[in-house]
This record gives sequence, C-alpha cells and structure tokens, in this order.
Amino acid sequence: MRAGFVMGSLLDLRGVDLSYGPVRALIGIDLRIDAGERVALVGGNGSGKSTLLRLLHGLLRPDEGSVARDASARQAMVFQRPFMLRTSVQNNVALGLWLDGMRWRQARMQALEALARVDMEMLATRNARALSGGQQQRVALARAWALRPALWLLDEPTASLDPHAKREVEALMADFARPSAQQTMTMVFASHNLGQVKRLASRVVYLERGRVLADLPVGEFFDAPRLQAASSAAHLFVKGELA
Repeated sequence: MRAGFVMGSLLDLRGVDLSYGPVRALIGIDLRIDAGERVALVGGNGSGKSTLLRLLHGLLRPDEGSVARDASARQAMVFQRPFMLRTSVQNNVALGLWLDGMRWRQARMQALEALARVDMEMLATRNARALSGGQQQRVALARAWALRPALWLLDEPTASLDPHAKREVEALMADFARPSAQQTMTMVFASHNLGQVKRLASRVVYLERGRVLADLPVGEFFDAPRLQAASSAAHLFVKGELA
C-alpha cells in the first residue's frame, strides 16, 4: 500500500494518464472509490468510461500516475457483451470458481446457487451461447456474484438489451449493491441511461475526452444550477445538448 492511500478506500487513482498509441484515452485522472459507494461513470462515446473501468479492474496499466487498491477486496467485472464459452450455463459459472482454486464438483454446486440468485437455474444445462442477450447478461452477473466480490465493475451492462431485460438486469444490480450484514458492496458502472443513473448511483463522475470534468453526489449532479457551476459541459450533456 503506497503512501497517501486512504484507509477505507478500495481504489485511489492519482494523476493517471493512459494512451492508445497517439490517442490519449485518460488524462490526469484523480479518483477515489470508497467502500459502499455506487459510482456511475457517464459521458459520450469515447469519453474514457470503458478504459477507466478496465484500468480499475487491472486489465490496463497507466502510462503515468499511480493506482492503489485494497488487495484484500475481491472485485469482478461485467462487460456490455459478456463472453460465453461453448458449454453449459452451469459450466460457464463454475469455471471461474475452479480457476479460483475450488474443486470442480464444488464449483458446479456453487454455480447452481449463483444461477438461482439470478433466477437462471432452470437453464443450467442449456448451451450458454444459445441464450438471449438478457439471459447471457444474467449468467455473467451470476458468474461475478459466485466470486463474492466486494467491488463490482460494470460496463454498460444493459445497453444492448430490450426493455424487459434491462429492467431485470437493473433490478439485479440494485439488489447486489444493497448492503448486507455479511459484506459492504461497492459498485462502479458506466451508463448512458440517466434514469438508471438516478435510480442506482450515489455519486456521478462525468468524463469528456479522457478527463473528469464533474464528480458529484447524484442529487447535486441532477440539480441544474449546481451541475452548471461544476461543469458547463456536463450540464449540456444532461440536457441532451452535447453528443
């Protein structure tokens, strides 16, 4: 744990820059995620939301700056289009547990428990690639939940789904983010759906061209005068006047 890392934080980014060749994807990012927060990342396409999530999950490393994380906190990431192996739904969930060191038989049993958590146990023997998009996303959520993460990272998890599937997945996200006696859950998710952001987030981070231009509690983010005072660009985005 580096000097300056604040106890209680799960992630602490300081001065993070990241580029893809000549394209600067993240610029000077300072961001702290504390346990129990529900942080929405918003902004237009290409603003850096997906890159930031991948950096938070450790899939990318910064070119400059530092990323400190609580190594004791498990984390899991769910992508907009989750990859399904050409095997059963149950095996798709069990594999992550097996790779984590669990015996295969036990992993398959716990996979059924995770599938029941998302109301998908009746499709456990179905080929995962034959499922609908909404069903695959629920399997991806089960696969993440099976690992009992303290930190959830979700990249536009409902963007490609029909309205009914969106409501189902959003309900699961809300349920997973609810604190329990066993564990404090933290969630960071990217979304273009501002209604979803209002319903799920406790804090909103607005990105534009790789920079954080606003970082506010959700109530202040959707309060026009306060948002305009913090960032005119974010204010125009919420009004629908900035692509």
